[in-house]
Amino acid sequence: MTDHAADAAGRSIQPADRDDERRQIDLTDREYAIYRCIDCNNVVLTMQDCDGGMTCHDEPMERVTETGLDVRPPDIRQVLLDAFGLPKPGLDICLCVIGDGPLSPSELADRLDYDTSTVRTYLNELVEFGLLEKSQLNRESGGFVNVYHSIDLEEMREETLVGFYAWAGEAASLIEEANLTKADYRDANTEDGLNEVFWERFQDGRPTE
Repeated sequence: MTDHAADAAGRSIQPADRDDERRQIDLTDREYAIYRCIDCNNVVLTMQDCDGGMTCHDEPMERVTETGLDVRPPDIRQVLLDAFGLPKPGLDICLCVIGDGPLSPSELADRLDYDTSTVRTYLNELVEFGLLEKSQLNRESGGFVNVYHSIDLEEMREETLVGFYAWAGEAASLIEEANLTKADYRDANTEDGLNEVFWERFQDGRPTE
């Protein structure tokens, strides 16, 4: 086994006694709820307390109370990076504007000890992403300076949740495609191993036609 393969294997499968890193999650007291249909494979995630639960085919869905997999608890930085491409410097800048804005790029650079060019780059991305807005503030000495401020926090809450659910939907589609690929392999007449077929199918992280 190559060093690379050994390293990958070591990271992929964690020892069973690593309870501090991997643990089965009891879903009964979580702020979210997961429901599944007892007649089909439909699964629903909700952040709201739904009186009477959820329905599918006009029939009540069953609430999922525990996972069958040993799920690694998410890290907020990794979630924001994976879902929105927002690394820690971008998050620092966004939080600073939300807490203390409106602020100019130079003011943010001074407060956060980041290079001004780095701050400007992330500010432009955050504006394009929709979390911040840019406006012009007139100087007393003449001219103006660009300043950045947050969008409405309730709007931000809704937009980020919808955006995350869209990302989660894409991730769920990949997992479903992966499961179908494994199922198709059993019926395929091929000399290649499942690992070769699987990774060929998901070149660059997306299924190929």
